[in-house]
Order: sequence, then C-alpha cells, then structure tokens
Amino acid sequence: MPAPPPMRFVSRADRTELLATRDAKSRLKTTINLAEERLTRAENLTQQKKFNGASEELGAYMGLIGDLRAFIETLDAEKSSTRDLYKHFEIGVRPHIPRIAVMRRTTPVEYSLNLKETEQYIKDTREHALDSFYGHSVLRSDAPPDKPPEQPKEPSDPTKRP
Repeated sequence: MPAPPPMRFVSRADRTELLATRDAKSRLKTTINLAEERLTRAENLTQQKKFNGASEELGAYMGLIGDLRAFIETLDAEKSSTRDLYKHFEIGVRPHIPRIAVMRRTTPVEYSLNLKETEQYIKDTREHALDSFYGHSVLRSDAPPDKPPEQPKEPSDPTKRP
C-alpha cells in the first residue's frame, strides 16, 4: 500500500519570512534557501529511516516551490527582470533533482512514489521556467515540410548503353 502523498503547504513561519521580503529578487533567494533547508531535512530524515517526517518535509518543499512559481507568474512577463527571475529560479532548482533521485534510491517502495512525484514536479517546474524565459526570444520552428513524392524515372531504352 503506497504512502499518502505529501501535503503541499507553506508553513506560517516561512510565509512570514517571505512576506517580509521587499523585492522579487530577494523573495526568490529567500524561497530557494527555505526550500533547500526543507530538502536537506528530508534527506536527513530519509537517512534516519523516518520516512513519514521526510514526506512532510517534501510537502513543505513542494509548497515553497509552487508558491514561488505562482508569485513569479503574477509579474509582468514582458520585463527582462521577470525573465531573469525565471532564469535564476531554474538555476536554483536544477541541483535539487539529483538530490531527490538519491533519496529515492534509499527509500522503500511505498514512499518512493512520493519522491518520484516530487522529482517530476520539479522537472515540470524547470520546464515551465525555461519556457517562460525563452518564450519571447526564440522562434518555434514548424514541422519540416513533407518531401514531395519522387517521380518515377522514365524507363530506360534497353537498346542504349550507358
């Protein structure tokens, strides 16, 4: 029987710290730092075989990442500063994927599904950040046109030699 999925939330203490930030860049740094702390706690609890506690920390981790993603989406996407935030966001969460994969290797099957879901969530979040970062400057190429069907060669005259 698989373990229940972790509840995604931002704790009151974390929310207070995030609301105290003045600008978007400092909020990004604060959120990434808080998320890394949660991920480190989850790693430590996994090593101690306390998988329920690790699941709670993963839920708080995903809550922080989701909150940051929602916050950046509220900003004006046309500004270069918002694109920079997406870039720093992607750079900040990129190293988390291998850490989650290492935790998954040492976790029992019933809990590893939650880690796989967390890993996929971070990959999707990175993809969203990259799409938002490059969305206005990269031209999407259409599918290559189909090749016209080859014309059959005219039958050669058997009396002529090449």
